Amino acid sequence: MKLQLLKSQVPNALTLLNLMFGVAAIIHVLEGNLVLAAVLIAFAAVFDFMDGFAARLLKVNSELGKQLDSLADVVSFGVAPAIFLFTAINNNAEPGIFEVFQHVLAYSALLIAAFSGYRLAKFNLDVRQSSSFIGLPTPANAIFIIPIALIATGAVQSEGNLIFSICSNIWFQLLLIPVSCWLLVSEVHLFALKFSRGGKFSTNRVKYIFLGVSVILVAILGWAGLSAAILLYIILSVLFAK
Repeated sequence: MKLQLLKSQVPNALTLLNLMFGVAAIIHVLEGNLVLAAVLIAFAAVFDFMDGFAARLLKVNSELGKQLDSLADVVSFGVAPAIFLFTAINNNAEPGIFEVFQHVLAYSALLIAAFSGYRLAKFNLDVRQSSSFIGLPTPANAIFIIPIALIATGAVQSEGNLIFSICSNIWFQLLLIPVSCWLLVSEVHLFALKFSRGGKFSTNRVKYIFLGVSVILVAILGWAGLSAAILLYIILSVLFAK
């Protein structure tokens, strides 16, 4: 009995590590250590994957674990990217016509945290999402937003002036907010990266194409390649997801 109880807490412990790394990332964003914060979010994503894997391996799925996972995700992949984008907008060197309201407008980035919370609550209740996603998953949304904020703030170098110009443009940054919020709660069907039938290429063609092209995008574009990969994910899903 004690062994079973211990096994049941392994996934929860991994979920709590996800939460702790997410909180640590937020602290470092506020302290100006954006690259370190991004690395911490990457660790949070690893633990987010591991908790589900551990639950399936140990056969200890529980309603508590499901709710705890959502609570951790809303912090690591909802609040954290919102703070990243808040920082980018708040510190934008060329606010243009928004100069007077720049610091107030930056708070609109917190809508991403709110919609992430709504999406995760909706996901827990939506039985249609057992094998695919409806709306953009919060980790994917975080991967989309965080590199843009890193480039915009100068925390990392972009591969080309055009990418920096786009990411640092305040109109683009503000447009990200409604687009991100809509994607999170939309009815757009997106494929899950779960390989069927032993991973055969013929039945997982779109997933292999996505992974292969994503690697190329990151190799060519650097950090911006991560955001580009999420755009590719959405496009491929719209074209091929059932």
